Amino acid sequence: MAVGEAEIEALVLGQMRAWVAGDPKAMKKLLARDFMMLVGSTPPQLLDRPSFLEAMGRGFACTRFAFREVVVRRHGKSAWFVAGAELELAFGTRVWTGGFLVTDLWRKGAIGGFKLAERSIARLDPDDSIAVAVSKLQLWK
Repeated sequence: MAVGEAEIEALVLGQMRAWVAGDPKAMKKLLARDFMMLVGSTPPQLLDRPSFLEAMGRGFACTRFAFREVVVRRHGKSAWFVAGAELELAFGTRVWTGGFLVTDLWRKGAIGGFKLAERSIARLDPDDSIAVAVSKLQLWK
């Protein structure tokens, strides 16, 4: 793993820990000014940076997370983080748990290093036959 990839993984873990801790001050330091989050609901919903930070104080919480199948790819001054994850999210008293796909776009600025610019979270399809079918299409196997 290249140093840049380890740096991104550490930033993602710090961001998730700030969310679990309900720490908007720490979160604000990690989010780009134009941050957007796409939540894979039906229909999908967007939260911009001010909405997400405010929502943290109004019950939109990540109470538990565990990443698996992590992939980080650098693209110039940006990095793409993709991981399967077990998440427990709360919307007030409503809980949304299970397997999710988390995708992040981290951009490196002139000041302050990498900031999270985009995040998407969406439930994973529990039908493992899809993964098997896609795996058979991979030319490197």
